[in-house]
Amino acid sequence: MNGSPLALDRAELDDRAEFKDAVLSGLQRAPRAIPAKFLYDVRGSALFDAICELPEYYLTRTEEAILERAAADVIAAAPVECIVELGAGSAKKTTHLLTAQIQQRKTGIFAPIDVSLPGLILSREFNRTHLPQIKFHGLHARYEEGFASIDRNLPTLFVFLGSTIGNFNAASFVRFFSQLSDATGPNDFLLLGADRTKDIRVLERAYADSQGLTAEFILNVFVHINGLVGSNFDLAKMRYHSWYNSEWQQIEMYAVSNAAQEIRFPSFNTSFRWEKNDRILAEISRKFDPERLQQQLRFFNLHAVRHFTDPNDWFSLLLFKKAAD
Repeated sequence: MNGSPLALDRAELDDRAEFKDAVLSGLQRAPRAIPAKFLYDVRGSALFDAICELPEYYLTRTEEAILERAAADVIAAAPVECIVELGAGSAKKTTHLLTAQIQQRKTGIFAPIDVSLPGLILSREFNRTHLPQIKFHGLHARYEEGFASIDRNLPTLFVFLGSTIGNFNAASFVRFFSQLSDATGPNDFLLLGADRTKDIRVLERAYADSQGLTAEFILNVFVHINGLVGSNFDLAKMRYHSWYNSEWQQIEMYAVSNAAQEIRFPSFNTSFRWEKNDRILAEISRKFDPERLQQQLRFFNLHAVRHFTDPNDWFSLLLFKKAAD
């Protein structure tokens, strides 16, 4: 990986080109679902940032508190030159790791990967001002594209925070960790944030906040889709619903139709009938047992090194090392 200390590479991202396969297929099968990545347009990203500040949404502040306490131990246990954050956004939480990297090794490389260009630009400017010892090399791309850009001979700590793995279904989970394992070398590490199973009332409050921001965030995806392809989703004819599926250990977030309606996609000359009370799954958030998760990742040659948690045992930060192939 080469480039200037403040380099920012941009991969080609074309939501509209992917829409037909990614979204239409999901809307025309049963049960209906849409890819969660379409939630994060500019408005969606801003809403999610606001959700992270809500009192009900414990995940962000709990994970950051663990990271603040554990950053020095993480960096000491992972002797790397480069820190790669997947889905970095503005990379606020990663600052704790970068500060520890400077304290222990004087310098390093920070390579955030994200589909949000504004977030990467904010991260670059923060890095320039507050962490000049760190070389910045951001990549505007999806995870898989980002993996391919990292030199396997460069000792690297991959950072995947926010319990984003909870958004993966079983197939996506296997695909992601297979690709990550293939992209990592024998001197690489993974720091993984994972939200844990807990009292259902705590979980359900976190995804049905009193201000209605989560509902606005989920339903905004249909505004995004309308803007991409000229469809006619009407927010006045839908509502938000979420619940914790105990069998699958996951929060499920839906848009529910308030009335029978015909949803048209004129760009693709197709449509579907959305019946009253029918649901479209917009996102899941799986919850984990950290011991079981560590066992699962051994199948991808990722072996547990350290486990950090909070006083309530609500959230885990898990450090893994890539085993020799």
